[in-house]
Amino acid sequence: MKRFRQEVGDRLARQRRLDQAGGVAPMSAEDERQFARALIAQVLEEFARGEIGVGRTPPTAEEEEALAAGVHAALFGVGRLQPLLDDPEVENIDVNGCDRVFVSYADGREVMGDPVADSDEELVELIQILAAYSGLSSRPFDTANPQLDLRLPDGSRLSAVMDVTSRPALSVRRARLGKVFLSDLVGNGTVSPDLGRFLAAVVAARKNVMIAGSTNAGKTTLLRALANEIPQHERLITVERALELGLDQFPELHPNVVAFEHRLPNSEGQGEITMAELVRRSLRMNPSRVIVGEVLGDEIVTMLNAMTQGNDGSLSTIHANSSMEVFNRISTYALQAEERLPIDATHMLIAGAIDFVVFIEKRNDYHHGGRLRRFVSSVREVTGVDGRVLSSEVFTAAPHGGVVPHAPISCADELAHFGYDAAQEVWR
Repeated sequence: MKRFRQEVGDRLARQRRLDQAGGVAPMSAEDERQFARALIAQVLEEFARGEIGVGRTPPTAEEEEALAAGVHAALFGVGRLQPLLDDPEVENIDVNGCDRVFVSYADGREVMGDPVADSDEELVELIQILAAYSGLSSRPFDTANPQLDLRLPDGSRLSAVMDVTSRPALSVRRARLGKVFLSDLVGNGTVSPDLGRFLAAVVAARKNVMIAGSTNAGKTTLLRALANEIPQHERLITVERALELGLDQFPELHPNVVAFEHRLPNSEGQGEITMAELVRRSLRMNPSRVIVGEVLGDEIVTMLNAMTQGNDGSLSTIHANSSMEVFNRISTYALQAEERLPIDATHMLIAGAIDFVVFIEKRNDYHHGGRLRRFVSSVREVTGVDGRVLSSEVFTAAPHGGVVPHAPISCADELAHFGYDAAQEVWR
């Protein structure tokens, strides 16, 4: 694949130089894509003839089609989305049809962008190419499979739909902070210095942490920062619906990482590997810690059981509107699981599995021109169970954002061994 891409890329560049030398106007983006398709077919035909010439079997029509799509994807990346992904200030991209593009920036601005394709059909084709080559396995995107979630090469998250909307639509949530540390989040105000020391100690003490928040609040970024506090010698196994965390992309931080990705069923409905199955499998792979990218369903029971079976130090994220609501959300997921756990049993499981819930939120900061801010506004310690989950809010929201210490931490002595001195805090 690399050789074919190089050959086609060289021929494409050669044609550009010839056009420039001859005073010919440069090809439009669409003309260049069409020309590249012709070059790809030419290169693959030459390869097939060469294979036959030395007595080997050339690629089948299906293999040749897959190779052609792969080379095209490698050459053109994400097409006209690429300039937006190259802009470090772009935060989110929403596309409602090829020519209805809305771009959100880190400073809170939202502007209308240029079309990302010449037609809705071309937009669907672009998404299909990305679906085939961006994950661990090819993901279908067609009438029979009108929903898609995947991680782009730069770490951004893409979600797309077709046929359930009048026009194909996609949303890209940028991974602007791929290699992020707690010190970075302290620097940009997401985490206060005191809270940063506390969270670092919590990870070092191998406490189980659930990060909660609304959509696009910054849960995954905070999870990455906490994961980067884990010592290098530990073996990490991540479980995700679509690869997003990317901890295996930084071997200097985490040399021993296995990333699991949920596999969808094929067109016959066979071959699916669920999140719950992957969590169970991860426990047989000698993990130091299991990190579940996002809990959205029945895998919650398997994950909580894993947390209570000696796999301390687990991290995960969940959608919720407050730190307290997390317990109800988990109970709802547990009721939907195969085990059908009743509420009281779920509460006992939560109390035995989760040590801390960290809630992160986003809010327009009108003290600084309405700029969008993300910050941790609550940390809740699980302290037991008595018909319901008992917890104490050890950090609570401050009047102008951020958090302040609010209640004593029951495991403060343990955290002190890892650099957090709760005795210096002023309780509010």
